[in-house]
Amino acid sequence: MRPYWLDRALQEDTSAPCAPLQQDTQADVCIVGGGYTGLWTAIMLKEQNPELDVVIIEADICGAGASGRNGGCALSWSAKYFTLERLFGVEEAIRLVKASEQSIYAIGDFCQKYGVDADYRLDGTLYTATNLAQVGATDGVIAALERNGINSFSRRPLADVQRLAGSNKHLEGWFSPAAASVQPGKLVRGLRRVALALGVRLYEGTPMIKLNEGQPATVVTANGQVKAGRVVLAINAWMASTFPQFERSVAIVSSDMIITEPRPDLLKKIGLTSGVTVLDSRIFVHYYHNTPDGRIMLGKGGNTFAYGGRMLPVFDQPSPYEGLLRKTLIDFFPAFEGVGIESTWNGPSDRSVTGLPFFGRLEQASNIFYGFGYSGSGVGPCHMGGQILSSMVLGLDNEWTRSPLLNGPLGYFPPEPIRYLGSLMVRNAVRRKEQAEDHGRRPRLLDINLAKFAAAAGKADKG
Repeated sequence: MRPYWLDRALQEDTSAPCAPLQQDTQADVCIVGGGYTGLWTAIMLKEQNPELDVVIIEADICGAGASGRNGGCALSWSAKYFTLERLFGVEEAIRLVKASEQSIYAIGDFCQKYGVDADYRLDGTLYTATNLAQVGATDGVIAALERNGINSFSRRPLADVQRLAGSNKHLEGWFSPAAASVQPGKLVRGLRRVALALGVRLYEGTPMIKLNEGQPATVVTANGQVKAGRVVLAINAWMASTFPQFERSVAIVSSDMIITEPRPDLLKKIGLTSGVTVLDSRIFVHYYHNTPDGRIMLGKGGNTFAYGGRMLPVFDQPSPYEGLLRKTLIDFFPAFEGVGIESTWNGPSDRSVTGLPFFGRLEQASNIFYGFGYSGSGVGPCHMGGQILSSMVLGLDNEWTRSPLLNGPLGYFPPEPIRYLGSLMVRNAVRRKEQAEDHGRRPRLLDINLAKFAAAAGKADKG
């Protein structure tokens, strides 16, 4: 079963899958993974050096992973400012916030330049509070952004917040124009089309079964191998199970989504008529936006945790949390009581200790590069990832190759089974804490303290 976004995109993109690799070949660059990170990297390489021979191998079809099933919220790193400052210092934190906003606009420019219809709508984002405990939760980071001259958010009157968000459940809201919503499947298929048009060689249905380091490196597949001067590993959540050294660098956790049947009449009635993305102030946030054909997509992160970084069958099945998501939908939008759910799905996100992606070179290999750990918020930052990885491949000396984002993992989770059991303890504490707050009760002190472990890395799973 293909997730909703990708299934819809494939109905419009009727091009046949590219044939699997069936022979040995050589290339200047071999990219493993045909999602956002791999495709942005390939496109940026070809735009900077059209003569470069770039090969992508993809285990399934382009977009089959997170790129074709995320929430479609293209957000900046503004809300992560405190984490950025703590890890990298004020100057780099400011630069990364600015760069992350620039990537939002750059995605729109790319779609316009290459005629990619990805339902890109630059309608901004609302960060809100949906219970009294959340009120004021965003004030601190907004003040820090303002202090450093990089604040794009403005506090909106409550009536405006509720009108823009289409729900009176919101008790306050900050709006930023530097955000967009997209149809994720259409974006990744558009990236695929552009990459092919630029001369990238793509082999789908071609999983990597072994990587031999060396000069050149060799990417081994079932029916052929690619010898390449440089290799880029862009398999994101699958890095944890493919390379043992990264098994503790991320936790694999689901983000779960539902999408309604089209009801543009109801959207007009409740006022949710723009493509604004809306996020509350929970640790595992609720996030939603409408679609151009009159649906509401709503999701929530932090649900299913995988033991040992394994890919679970449930990640390719309808969401087991449909009932919870449906209830949340009606809480936000009582007018949608009785409206059918068109589809549910979920997928694995690679949550890092910091909530930020990280990049680097594989072990001692100077010609094998990687980047992952987007932590459920990769639609915009994957464009930054493409800039980073293409700069590394080309050997450039720029602000990306000098960034501390290239220092590899900035923390590790405990070994199993401690990580898995601890993740469940923290998740359940967060649920109890937020349920108490929703009902106006003070949470237990134990739940407050356990929830801090999740909050330390910032809001999770919304892109």
